[in-house]
Amino acid sequence: MGDVANLLPILVLHLALTALPIVAAMLVAARFGLRSVPLLLAVGLAASGTVAAVAFWGYYAEPLVGRSFAYLVPLGSAAAIVACVYDGQIDRRLFRALATPLGLWALASVFLVFFGFLHGGTAEPLEMASTRFTSKLPPDNVIPGFYADWFFEHGHSGTPPVFPGEWLSSDRPPLQIGYVLSQRGFGWDTHGQHTQVLGVILQQLWVVGLWALLLAARVGRVSRGLVVTALLASNLVIVNGFFIWPKLLPAALLLAATALVVTPLWDTVRRDLRGAVLLAALLGLALLGHGASVFGVIPLAAIGIARGLPGWRWIGVGALVALVLLAPWAAFQKYAEPPGNRLTKWMLGGVYALDDRSTGETIVDGYGEAGVGGTLENKARNLGTIAGNGPALDRVEAAFDDLPDDAEGAVRELRELFFFQLLPSLGLLLLAPFAMAYARIRGRPDSAEWRLALACGAIVLIGCAFWVIALFGGPDSNASIHVGSLLLPVLAFCGAVCGLRAVYPRFAIYYVAVAATLMLALYVPAFEPVAGSTYSPLAALLAAAGLVGFVALAFGLFRGSADANTLAR
Repeated sequence: MGDVANLLPILVLHLALTALPIVAAMLVAARFGLRSVPLLLAVGLAASGTVAAVAFWGYYAEPLVGRSFAYLVPLGSAAAIVACVYDGQIDRRLFRALATPLGLWALASVFLVFFGFLHGGTAEPLEMASTRFTSKLPPDNVIPGFYADWFFEHGHSGTPPVFPGEWLSSDRPPLQIGYVLSQRGFGWDTHGQHTQVLGVILQQLWVVGLWALLLAARVGRVSRGLVVTALLASNLVIVNGFFIWPKLLPAALLLAATALVVTPLWDTVRRDLRGAVLLAALLGLALLGHGASVFGVIPLAAIGIARGLPGWRWIGVGALVALVLLAPWAAFQKYAEPPGNRLTKWMLGGVYALDDRSTGETIVDGYGEAGVGGTLENKARNLGTIAGNGPALDRVEAAFDDLPDDAEGAVRELRELFFFQLLPSLGLLLLAPFAMAYARIRGRPDSAEWRLALACGAIVLIGCAFWVIALFGGPDSNASIHVGSLLLPVLAFCGAVCGLRAVYPRFAIYYVAVAATLMLALYVPAFEPVAGSTYSPLAALLAAAGLVGFVALAFGLFRGSADANTLAR
C-alpha cells in the first residue's frame, strides 16, 4: 500500500509541471482577446508541445541550455498565470469553462495510474505496464525515458546508444522524449516511476483535445459526458494510456486540429493567419509525436479542402510553421544519426530487417517482389485486419466455447481482439452505425450530434482507406490499431456515441453505461503481474475516486461546471 501511496506526490508534481504552460498559454491568449474555449484549448496543447520540442533541442544543443529552459518554463508560466488572474479582465465563466477539461484530464490520469497499479507492480512500473492489460508487449514504453537519460547528460556529444533490437534514437520522433527532458530535473528515479506516471499524464491529454472538438461541434452536455466516459473506459485508452508508447499524445494534438477543421470554427480559422499558425503547429507537433500521425493528417487535409480552401498566404504561413517544426528532426535523422527510416521501410515497404537501401528503394523492391496479385492480397489483408478478420473472431468464439472452464482464456482473447482490430474494438458501440442507417431511412435527424457523427465517420473512412493503401501488408498484416494514428479509433468511438445519441437519446445513455461497465470489468484482472506484486486496496480506492470524479465533472454535476457551448465560438 505504501508503494502505491508514493505515486501520489509524483502524480501531483507532473500534473502541475505539465499543466503550467498549458494554462499560461490559454490565459495569455484570453488576455489578448481570444474567447473561444475550443481555440484556447488548442492553443494550450500547441504551447505544451512546443515547450517539449524546444526542451529536446535545448538539451541536444547543450544540457545546460536545456536545464535552464526547463526551469524557466514553470517559473515563467506561473508568473504569466498570476498576472492574467490578477489583471481582472478575463470573465470568470471562461475560467470555469477552461477548468473543466483540465479537471477531466487530471482525474483521468488519477484513474488510469491507479487502475494500472491495481495489482501492484510499482517497483517495476514499466515492466508492469507491458503486461497489465495485454500479453507481453515490446519495450517501446521504455524508449522515451531511455533516450531522455542520454540527452539529459550528453546532449549532442557522442552517439546515442542503440536501443535493444538495434533501434536508433532517430527511428522514433522526439516529442515525448522532450516532455520527459523538460521535467526530468524536478525529480526522478532509477526504476521508472516518474517516467511511467508522466507518460500516463501525457497520454491522457486526449481528453483536452476531444473536449475542444465536442465544444466546437456544439454537442450537448450529456453527449459530451457520454463520449469522454465511453473513451476513458475503452480498451483504447486503458491499454494505450497505461502502456506509455507515444500513441495517444499525438492523437490529442490531432483531436484539437480536428476541432478547427470539421466544425463551424473552420470558416474563421481558414481566414486568419493566426489560424494557419495554430493548425500547422498542432499537425507538425503530432508528427513529431509519432510518424503514424500522417494517417490522421491526410483525412483532415481532405476534409479541410472540401469545406473551403484557405488562401495562398494562409497556406504559405502554415507550411513555414510546419517546416520550422519538422526540418530540424529531418536533419537530425539524415546527418546526426542516419538513416532514421527503419519504421518507414517496415510499414511502407514490408522490410523489418536492417539493410542499406533507401525508403524509396525498399518500397519499389517490395512491391516488385509482391507483384499485382500479391499486392492486392496484402491490401485485402490490411482491410481484414481493420474490419475484424475471420481467424481473430474464430479464436474468440473458440475461447467462449470453453466457458466457464476457461474464463481467463476468453478474456485474453477479447483483449487481443480489441487491441489489434479497429472495428471489433468498438465492442457494443458497433450498434451505432446500424441505428443511424435505420434512422436515416425513416427521416434524417438534424442535430449537432448527428453532424459530428457524420464528420467523424468521414475522417475514419478516409483515414482507413489511406491506411489500407499505404501500409505494405503481408502474410501478417501490419494494419493493427496501434500501427496507425489513434485519432481514427478515438473518432470512431466519438462518432458511434454521438450517432447513437442523435437517434435514440435516452437509450444511448443506458447503452453506453452498460458498454463502459463491461469494458472496465474486462480489464480489472491482471494475468501476468510482475513478480512480488499484490492487489492494492488503496489503488482501487484512488482509481474509483478518479473515475467517479471524472464522470461527475463530465456530466456537469459539480457546481461551476456549467455548459460551455455559449463560449464555444
